[in-house]
Amino acid sequence: MKALRFDRIGSLDALTLTDVLRPDVVAGEVVVRVHAAGVNPSDFKNVLGKFPYTTVPRIPGRDFAGVVVAGPCALVGQEVWGSGRELGFVRDGSHAEYLALPAEGVARKPATLTFAEAAASGVPYLTAWEAVERTGIQAGTTVVLIGMGAVGTAAYLLAVARDADVVVGVRRSEHADELNTRGITAFVLDEEFPARVHERFADGAEVVFDTTGFWLPTAIKALRAGGHVAVIAAPSDGHERVPVLEFYRRGATLIGVNSARHDTIASAVALSRIGELFESGALPVPTGIVTRPLDKAVETYRDLAEGATDKFVFTNDLND
Repeated sequence: MKALRFDRIGSLDALTLTDVLRPDVVAGEVVVRVHAAGVNPSDFKNVLGKFPYTTVPRIPGRDFAGVVVAGPCALVGQEVWGSGRELGFVRDGSHAEYLALPAEGVARKPATLTFAEAAASGVPYLTAWEAVERTGIQAGTTVVLIGMGAVGTAAYLLAVARDADVVVGVRRSEHADELNTRGITAFVLDEEFPARVHERFADGAEVVFDTTGFWLPTAIKALRAGGHVAVIAAPSDGHERVPVLEFYRRGATLIGVNSARHDTIASAVALSRIGELFESGALPVPTGIVTRPLDKAVETYRDLAEGATDKFVFTNDLND
């Protein structure tokens, strides 16, 4: 089978598209024919050595959607999707034509999503789902969402599906204008944004979710008493100065969200619940996906490393 592979870490020059043996099924596992595989920033950062637990040689890729071709009879032929912390790090991942993983690590793919749409949704929705769950967002919860990338968009849609009251902060005024035109209440981020939050929510927001890693100190000022701040990123040096006095006087809670903590089995449980929301129509079909054949994988990794922000998905045209 064709697979993207790296045999050392530290440079994208280690990536090659090569022929490797198709994985054999073993007890308790399935083999999935990968129709589509999502590409996330963690994938190229993995090759660059940002995750010290990665073992090589390795096929990267966390997110996938495809068809089970070997394993328990009840699963063979099923359309599935999945993700998980081990894929691409300590066992071979999804940027290949076939993938082996635990049988409990796959969830039934929502019938309303194509393979590409499902593969694009793994890490973004799993990350957003954890943030929404752990901050207790429900009907009526007042939420400030900072950033509208893949995770931010997923978090917004999940929060709205729960009937939360959400406002969005973005960096560019033209982006804020575009979101407001679409009926999404948005403002431009600056040091004064807590004042605008308090204009909307008099006591402050119950939840602030910073998906950018740059607004934690300011975000605390936008919180109401007893509020929660969730973060998924940090400045490049990993440190931030926090106004601790304001933080503890509010009785606030800081929540770190990291989807890489969850293995394929835990991810499958969450994806099953997320899939129900897609099938019910509570979540819209993902848009803005850029599909590329697996043959373009090395080029795509380089595009991401150079700053591309597209949501890329590798697709496989397999002939069985």
